[in-house]
Amino acid sequence: MKLILMGPPGAGKGTQGEILEKKLGISTISTGLMLRTAIKEQTEVGKIAETYINAGKLVPDDVIVAVVKERLSQPDCEKGFILDGFPRTTAQAEALDTAGVEIDKVLLLEVDDEKIVERLSSRRECSKCGVPYNIIFKKPLKEGICDSCGGELITRKDDVPETIQNRLNVYHEQTEPIRKYYEAKGILAVAKGEEELADTTANVMKALGIEA
Repeated sequence: MKLILMGPPGAGKGTQGEILEKKLGISTISTGLMLRTAIKEQTEVGKIAETYINAGKLVPDDVIVAVVKERLSQPDCEKGFILDGFPRTTAQAEALDTAGVEIDKVLLLEVDDEKIVERLSSRRECSKCGVPYNIIFKKPLKEGICDSCGGELITRKDDVPETIQNRLNVYHEQTEPIRKYYEAKGILAVAKGEEELADTTANVMKALGIEA
């Protein structure tokens, strides 16, 4: 299956991507990691992307699509792939089509904004060892203290409610319109993100027509 995974920040895309990766035996491809790898390996498109980054400019859509296409030509993507974090805009979705990258399904994980703010603002991480916690779903044994090393638990800057809302606003403005684009192509599948991981996974499998 050639799959795009999309949804708001904190919807659980990474977790569901890992589950689908094991279930289907295909690779999850992260755009950020792809760019860094292409630059590190100094591929042709990697060199082009690097010139934009070094100049402090955004990497153009056609360059990012070229990086994606280059990565998807690798042997581990022959049986399929899961694209996480791309496309982020309708222009990128169109560029992906123009480049000849075939997609079977686009899975949209839906979670209400209020739940996203609650989920992300409850995240904590250890200031020393970086172990993640959640004061709702994965509490430490002692409040504010890491179970592993005894370090102080802190809230990351991007998990402050105001920042989360800004990230959601960007998602609604730029990424949500892709829904209509893929709906029109008849390849959009929607799964509701639930409180329990197993329930979300069941919704995902049902939306994609995969036996649990």
